[in-house]
Amino acid sequence: MSLLTHKPNAEAAIERLRALYARRAGDRIFAAFEVPSPALAEFKRSHAEGICGYPDPAERFRFWDRLLAERAALEDDSVPSAYLSEFDQGLYAGVLGAEVRFNCTPETGWISSMVAPLLADWADVGKLRLDSGHEWFRRYERQLGLFVNGARGRFGVSHFILIDGLNFAFELLGATETYLAMRERPEDLRRAVELGFQVNAEIQRRFFAAGPELAGGTCGFGVQWLPGRIVAESVDPFHMTSVEDFEAWGRGNCERIMAEFDGGVTHIHGNGRHLVEAVCSIQGLKAVMLGDDKGFLPAVDELPELRRRAGDMPLTAGVEFADFERRLGKHQLPGGVLYLVRGAASAEAANRCMEKVRAYRA
Repeated sequence: MSLLTHKPNAEAAIERLRALYARRAGDRIFAAFEVPSPALAEFKRSHAEGICGYPDPAERFRFWDRLLAERAALEDDSVPSAYLSEFDQGLYAGVLGAEVRFNCTPETGWISSMVAPLLADWADVGKLRLDSGHEWFRRYERQLGLFVNGARGRFGVSHFILIDGLNFAFELLGATETYLAMRERPEDLRRAVELGFQVNAEIQRRFFAAGPELAGGTCGFGVQWLPGRIVAESVDPFHMTSVEDFEAWGRGNCERIMAEFDGGVTHIHGNGRHLVEAVCSIQGLKAVMLGDDKGFLPAVDELPELRRRAGDMPLTAGVEFADFERRLGKHQLPGGVLYLVRGAASAEAANRCMEKVRAYRA
């Protein structure tokens, strides 16, 4: 009997991913495919883009269950998991009293959250207190419990992004004030970062306490699955600054939160590739997801150089199916990479491609 009904080859996929994240597969490639989705097509028809209210958790579960069930025929390296996008940003300041706002993106099926800036001045940071019984904590735990219990034996529940460090300060007073505070009010900013650590650690402890582990590991959007209790960090604030700013304000916070658990993963957007070497040296980091963004070359086009700069750090990179097949046939795919392949016509087409993926050696 399979570990997951929505992934008959889950055990094989997990063992391959285990080798990747243990850095024992630098000469091998991995692939997770997207295929056409009737569930997503229906979501696009029935949901308007833009601001919306907090959705019904039961409805969200039904969407993810249907979406992931459609992928059961895939024999790739994906591990199906639901991403709690409703809590991926707004929850962290929401539990302190910030106004949480939701946004629907029909293209992806996500309903994400953010907050309006909570404070008027850095001096107010000291007035904030973490209320473990806050309504947003209760909503979070109710929805998390519904997903963990409903998904068991069917699919996984993905970790969701941390909003700590400067990201957390953004939620308190906004990005502009945070960047100014790095130079003009560093002590106030350090107090905000410390509060952010406490809030993030508590939210992630509750996540793992709910029991979402799968085969002794954590499901993760993009990275699929990693062994242990793994958190998802963000270094986005430093994409528009310098490596020196990352060293002063980012590294310590990243390493501290990862040490609270069993490590972490992060992502780098197109405008943050100057950070590759520094980020890949974060203690406790298990993988880096390379993003594609408007105005920048797709990561796959720069992958040989990014692979060199990243050392033996496991990477993920997006690529279109036709381009992936072309590069595969020409033996142009660097190893130690999980390729997130978009646009496969069917599970059958993806599975035929996977036969070559499993045989490939860089």
